[in-house]
Amino acid sequence: MSATALPATGLPDTGLAATGLAATGPAPAEWAPCSDRSRERDDPLFATGSRGLQWFLVEVSSGWGTRALLDPPFDAELGRALVTRIESAGLRPLAIRRTGRHPSRLEAQTSWRWAFVDSRPGHESIRWGEVDAPEKLLDVPLDGSAGRASDRPLFAVCAHGRHDRCCAVRGRQVAARLAEAYPEETWECSHLGGDRFAGTMVLFPHGLYYGRVDDGDAPAVATAYGEGRVVEEFFRGRSALTHPVQAAQHFAREATGDDRLEAFAPLDEHWNGVEGPGARWVVTLAAEAGSMVVELAEHLSAPLLSTCDTTRPGQVRQWQLVSLTRE
Repeated sequence: MSATALPATGLPDTGLAATGLAATGPAPAEWAPCSDRSRERDDPLFATGSRGLQWFLVEVSSGWGTRALLDPPFDAELGRALVTRIESAGLRPLAIRRTGRHPSRLEAQTSWRWAFVDSRPGHESIRWGEVDAPEKLLDVPLDGSAGRASDRPLFAVCAHGRHDRCCAVRGRQVAARLAEAYPEETWECSHLGGDRFAGTMVLFPHGLYYGRVDDGDAPAVATAYGEGRVVEEFFRGRSALTHPVQAAQHFAREATGDDRLEAFAPLDEHWNGVEGPGARWVVTLAAEAGSMVVELAEHLSAPLLSTCDTTRPGQVRQWQLVSLTRE
């Protein structure tokens, strides 16, 4: 399926520069959705999956504020306490809800489902629980000991429109299509990162990030996951792995055509200690009958606007293959 462009909304570009991006100059005079600009530039998808070893998902069935659990209609004070507790335990918080229309207020919600997700290799699991009041979420153990184990995967599609309009327009399309094929597994979720790659989603428990899925077949991507395969065309990386390992695995799959999820497990990664130009990484991956050594060059992109509301261009990390050898 060919890439599609978002309609111009006429909304003002009033946000701040994205966290972690070096501002490099004024924004382009003409506004366009960040996901459209990203497609025009052909920004690489691979090795862009943000870090997430373990996660705590909270069902919030209403509309969400800009920061989901930290803004109304969710109670801001409770949200701060909850997010602080989750992040202090080393987990990533995420709001989830079913697809479709959502009430603007929370009065209709009488129960609060939650999920503990472990995305670490060898520990992949999902546990579900439920409380009858949001305050009780503060009492849920965050060590994976609570809740009931589930062998059903969870597909979380970013549809956080208050955070970025591309996620609303593109993400909700993906969520709707995916829910037709996988109604029990599919949820909309709050901000995942990589707004310019909308529609984005993450497949749990393995934490597999995908982007631009509205240009493809989201149910087919989910089906491949169930078969233990990745769809490289839209794959951003695995949340439990570092960006150099994500990049190395991309080049290994590209070179071999091996799309198995468990292929090319990382054995070692080494950085040469150079910041900026000249930075090199050597990643050793497990391979059949030996190992594969991938040397990478790290560089910064040309200045870009990473979200719809970013006003000053910044640069992001990108990766080039230097060499790939079998040992």
